[in-house]
This record gives sequence, structure tokens and C-alpha cells, in this order.
Amino acid sequence: MIDIKLLQKDFETTANALKRKGVDAKLLDSLKTISQDAKAKRQSMEDVTAEQNKLSKEFGRYKKEGLDIAPLQKSIGELKAKKQDLEDEVRILEEKLTSIALGVPNFPDENVPDGENEDENVVLETIGEKPSFSFEPKEHWDLGEKNGWLDFERGVKLAKSRFSAMKGVAARLERALINYMLDFNRQRGFEEWYVPFMANSNTLQGTGQLPKFEDDLFKIEGEDLYLIPTAEVSLTNLYSDEIVAVDELPLMLTSYTPCFRKEAGSAGRDTRGLIRQHQFDKVEMVAITKQEESEEIFEKMVACASDLLTSLGLSHQKVMLCTGDLGFSAAKTIDLEVWLPGQNKYREISSISNTKEFQARRAKIRYKENKKNILAHTLNGSSLAVGRTLVAIMENYQQEDGSIKIPDVLKKYM
Repeated sequence: MIDIKLLQKDFETTANALKRKGVDAKLLDSLKTISQDAKAKRQSMEDVTAEQNKLSKEFGRYKKEGLDIAPLQKSIGELKAKKQDLEDEVRILEEKLTSIALGVPNFPDENVPDGENEDENVVLETIGEKPSFSFEPKEHWDLGEKNGWLDFERGVKLAKSRFSAMKGVAARLERALINYMLDFNRQRGFEEWYVPFMANSNTLQGTGQLPKFEDDLFKIEGEDLYLIPTAEVSLTNLYSDEIVAVDELPLMLTSYTPCFRKEAGSAGRDTRGLIRQHQFDKVEMVAITKQEESEEIFEKMVACASDLLTSLGLSHQKVMLCTGDLGFSAAKTIDLEVWLPGQNKYREISSISNTKEFQARRAKIRYKENKKNILAHTLNGSSLAVGRTLVAIMENYQQEDGSIKIPDVLKKYM
């Protein structure tokens, strides 16, 4: 959540930062009005409280000196009633302000490029060489059906569209990739966790999925539970409402989970294949850090995911997202896009984001330094989307006869 105190202290700077993220001017005006009203009412309440305290001290003196206390009692009673009314007004305004603020995105970093959409993202670096073929490379769904790896029809039969089933080598390769990614991350200093695949509404609010993106979540009927859209939700909130010992930081966490997304905003895109599914596997990285260390950890997380792709022999590029493509909770994001020769394009396979204190403020994740509680910085990133990595291996390692080689680093996992 954005810092409401900063909003009240320097509205213009705050508003300009949010405008870069595409926040509507009417919403900003509403925030300003409610924020100013809440601040003014709170000041009035504090003034009344001070006057009430002053008269209460006088009350003792009046009784001691035998003075008429009736007028004083009346004034104190009126002040008490007025204070209660003001407290109710302040509470209502602050609850309204918090409710609106929960739907306001994070401020973008100053060095994030301005832009309206993904077309204005900036390619920072291209790593590895694209494979060359003496034949026309096929797309993964053709390869999957030819090799008997993927069964889209039975996936739909079991659930609905955008679900699929894998069998044989594909199922084993999916499992091999998960184990390889977890081992790779552990060697880079990430501690492995196994977490629930469901989360309650408070947990999802902590990382920013609720209330704004409820329509993208699969809700469990009759329960305050949702299927998680990413392990970022679970890993980050392991430390919600806690004060972490400063000598434990940075906390570097990794986990495999399936992820579940309705993808309500993706109708008509990637309707074939494994690129955009309602259920998919992912290995996630999360870091909880001191504020001054988060940029260094961010670079390490980007390097970890990039080196993982390099170890698999997959050409990819690092892309800095512009303000118009930046996620709700992110202050800064670098996407890794892997080369898919069947599609003849780079496709996103990982997003590494620094949310700074945005999620920590919502989830109340703090650390103590110099006897002061400080909001932590939280970071998250895919390492990697397993299904998309499977797709990349299929397309990059395909042979002219349609068979698919297995990258050397994965052979022992098979």
C-alpha cells in the first residue's frame, strides 16, 4: 500500500508518481479530499482532547477549593460527546481512505521508463545465441502431439479450456525441471519451502492481489480461501505481521507450487498450447530485505533466473518494463524473455520485481534497527515458469524428425 502519510505531506509529488502508473486523476482528487478531511478532523479531535484534559485537571482543583463544579462538569461532558463524534468521523474517513488506498498501485521507480504499454518496454541485454535450423521449426503444440507428450483434449475433458494434460517424457521433464530449478536456487542461497496452495483473503491482501484482482482468482466456495496465483503470495506472507530480526536479513526463499489464474483479461490470447493456462507450475523466488539492500538483491535475483536459462542453453533477453506495463505492486520489474523458434519471437518466462515497502506496509513486515521498527523491502520473481521452460526446450531442442533432445544438465534428473 502507498504511504498515506506521504500522500498527506506531499500530495503533488505523490500524485505525479501515481500518474506515471496510469492512476486516474479523479481517483487522485478523491484521495486528496478524503486525506485532507481526515487530517483536519483528526486535528480537531486532538484539540478537543487537549481541552478536555485541561478541564479535567481543573475539576480536581474546583472540588478541593469548594467551587461549583456543575458548569465544569457540563463543559467536560459536552467535550466528551464532541470527541466521540469526531472519533467516529475520523474512523469512517480513515477506513474509506485505506479502502481506496488498497486499490492504488505502487509508485514506479524514478529510473523506470515512461510508456503506455509493452511496446515501450526497453531491451537491456540479449544473452546466448538463437539456435539455427536446416528445417522449419515447429511450434510446441505440434511437437507435443507428434511425440505423444501433450494431450490438450483430455485436459479440457477433465476441466475446461486452458487446461492440459502431459504424459510420459513430458510429465517426467516437468518434474525434472522443478527439481533442477529448486536445486539451482538453493545453490544461490535461497532456502527451500513447501507452502499451502491456498491462501486466505488477508494473505492475498498483503501482497496486493486483493481487493483489486479478485476476479482473476479461483475462490473456494463457502470458505475464506483462494487457490494461489503464485507462490509469491505464500512466501512473502510467511513473515506477515512480524518484526524480523535484522541479523536474519536478507531472507531468501524459494518454493515450487502450482499456480491458478482465471486470466480474465487474456481472452483470445494464446488459446493454443501451454503459454497461458489456468493451472501451471512455477518455481518462485522471494526476498525480504533491509531497505538499503533491496537493489543489490534485485540484481542477484535477475542474475539467478538469467543464469538458470543460460545453463539450459536457452537464448533470452532482459527487458525493463515501462510504467504502463508495470504490475500493480511493483516499483521496478525486469522481465526475462526466452527465444521460441517455433513462434519466431521472445516470450516472457520470468518477471523479477522489487516492490520496496509496498507489500510490507500491507502485510506489516518489519525489522528493528536502532530501536526503531522499519518496513522491510520485498522482492519476488519467477525462477522459472516451468511450463514455459518446457515449451522453450521443446522448440529450441527439436530435431528435423520431430524428436526432442534433453539439455545435458537435466539428464541426471530424468
